[in-house]
Amino acid sequence: MKMNELTGLKNFSKILVQASSEIIKTYFRTGVSVESKSDNSPVTIADKKAEEIMRELISKHFPDHGIIGEEFGEINRDAEYTWILDPIDGTKSFICGAYSFGTLIGLLKNGQPILGVYNHPILNDFLVGDNFETTINGEKTSVKDCDKLSNAVLLTTDHLNIEKYQNIEKFNNLIRKVKLYRNWGDCYGYYLLATGYVDVMIDPIMSPWDLLPLIPIVKGAGGVITDYQGNDPVKGKSAVASASGIHSEIITLLNN
Repeated sequence: MKMNELTGLKNFSKILVQASSEIIKTYFRTGVSVESKSDNSPVTIADKKAEEIMRELISKHFPDHGIIGEEFGEINRDAEYTWILDPIDGTKSFICGAYSFGTLIGLLKNGQPILGVYNHPILNDFLVGDNFETTINGEKTSVKDCDKLSNAVLLTTDHLNIEKYQNIEKFNNLIRKVKLYRNWGDCYGYYLLATGYVDVMIDPIMSPWDLLPLIPIVKGAGGVITDYQGNDPVKGKSAVASASGIHSEIITLLNN
């Protein structure tokens, strides 16, 4: 892909987040009603309307592109370019009036992530990565150097999910080796990693719209991201993202 083409797609992604942000801001901390989806996860009108406007814009400007969205499924699945949309990643936080949520947008070319966006509509932080560079509000950002677990800050979204989907004793062993452990999760945790505030973010289970947009962001910031077992995250259903100096040790502790 030519650099000017990628730049154009980055600029278009900003149009998407500007449109979705206006909707999300309207509903934040308004006591919005909550529905339960088939998997019992929550969804609000803000999730739905934010995804709808992004889908409309993509279909208008790139009618031959595919779309995979959390709320409204897939179109043009076999397209060369496919947009991944998670209008509000961290809906539970959004419902509770907490700031640990954001909008995730990814772009795949022939199934490989080439662009990832995290946008926080309330904090006005726009994070975009292309596997080679990640910027926040136009300024280059990077994962913090960390080569010892004893200095690391570890995050996960939901501690109970570790026990449900992975080996909890091995995860607890990892907790005992790090400096600090917190549940500042969903996409907000990866945002903190990519901007140099924490060192490890782990999710034992993820959907494509949760995971794929994060890959170019973490890689572009100089971090490493794999699935829980250390494999290619593009084909995975989980994530371990960290500074490069501690990633292999983390994978070993979680699995061996």
